[in-house]
Amino acid sequence: MNHQLQHGDTAPFFQMTDQNNECITLEKYRGRKILLAFFRNSACALCNLRVHQFIQRYPEWQQQGMEVIALFESPEANLHRYVGQQNAPFSLIADPAAEIYKLYSVETSEAKTKATLSQPGIHQKISDQVEAAGFKLTPEEGSNFNRIPAEFLIDEEGIVNVAYYGSLITDHLPFEIIERFAAGK
Repeated sequence: MNHQLQHGDTAPFFQMTDQNNECITLEKYRGRKILLAFFRNSACALCNLRVHQFIQRYPEWQQQGMEVIALFESPEANLHRYVGQQNAPFSLIADPAAEIYKLYSVETSEAKTKATLSQPGIHQKISDQVEAAGFKLTPEEGSNFNRIPAEFLIDEEGIVNVAYYGSLITDHLPFEIIERFAAGK
């Protein structure tokens, strides 16, 4: 595994195409804050739930000068088939070769996946949460089941303010931290 990013690091440059066939680079968002989120795969019910939560908060975040870029370790066709059905108002990027994941040192961990799945009652808890939001536990053929999510808050100058590497597949940056960052606090 490469060096995990830290507060104060320059966010690594990338150039990819999003779900709307727009070229996405960090330079495009210079002068705006960014929430850069790395998800497991486009069929992941927990990931779809998190995207749903982002969509609900996005209008306020956008007013505060923050954009969202969400990456999935999935082929583009799967991106459109699964998470793309939510019609996110922000960029969704298919990165099936995990090129950007490698740049940001987003890890794959069988141990963290097993630790997640061994938590008492986790299967029912996950099922209840995702089904309440209208999502189903759907496997994505060929996906990296052991991918661990990560989220980064990047400031207007392209500097990492927060680098959050999940400790479990259910672990994400708390919304309170994202909202303080979006509000400039």
